[in-house]
Amino acid sequence: MDHAADLDLALRMADAADIITMERFGALDLKVETKPDLTPVTEADKAAEAALRGMITRERPEDSVLGEEFGTSEGSASRRWIIDPIDGTKNYVRGVPVWATLIALVEEGEVVIGVVSAPALARRWWASTGAGAWGTMLGREPVRLEVSGVRALSDASLSYSDSVGWSNRTETGLTDLIAATWRQRAYGDFWSHILVAEGAVDIAAEPELGAWDIGAIVPIVTEAGGRITAFDGRPALEGGCAVTTNGLLHDEVLQLLMSDR
Repeated sequence: MDHAADLDLALRMADAADIITMERFGALDLKVETKPDLTPVTEADKAAEAALRGMITRERPEDSVLGEEFGTSEGSASRRWIIDPIDGTKNYVRGVPVWATLIALVEEGEVVIGVVSAPALARRWWASTGAGAWGTMLGREPVRLEVSGVRALSDASLSYSDSVGWSNRTETGLTDLIAATWRQRAYGDFWSHILVAEGAVDIAAEPELGAWDIGAIVPIVTEAGGRITAFDGRPALEGGCAVTTNGLLHDEVLQLLMSDR
């Protein structure tokens, strides 16, 4: 199915979010609250998600929406938008430019569109099923994304966010991956997985994720030729965690992650 019109909407949604989030980025009077899970949320998170929900309501009134800040709005069971208004809020509130708006469309259980927009980095990435994964920087012409061809873990570059939450999934998975790979960096959040899609990193893994954290990443990595699953091999949206690879390393990485289970 052609998803050009939905992708156009998702890109326009990203444009709207960029304006809202950049306007408050670095503001001295930025209002920050703490959610029940002790993570921060800003007025920009809420304003951006509200704006995106409004666009969906106007242009796709029958679709359902799942957002990090305002939960689920009921609609069609077959089409659901998943929104993270600011992925990397801790970076956002400290003035670190590594944060992004994540927008995904799930149709009949499959993520068919993903858009990741990081305006403070002047970068954006997107994909739709069958149409490839693309990225642009500083307004340049889009380039098609392609994962790396690295075949050996000992030659692979690994990225993750931090050590939090790993003990709930695997006792030695992170340390095993670190020991097995050539290079390790904590680029974090959306960027770890996007770097896999770009071929700059070969493996990215995070043990604790909501659907809004990973939905937009799925088609971008897949269309770039990579693989993304939960640590146990289930679809990433169902597992509450995710590992992204260039595909060539995936089975070996899953073995390491689950070797102590």
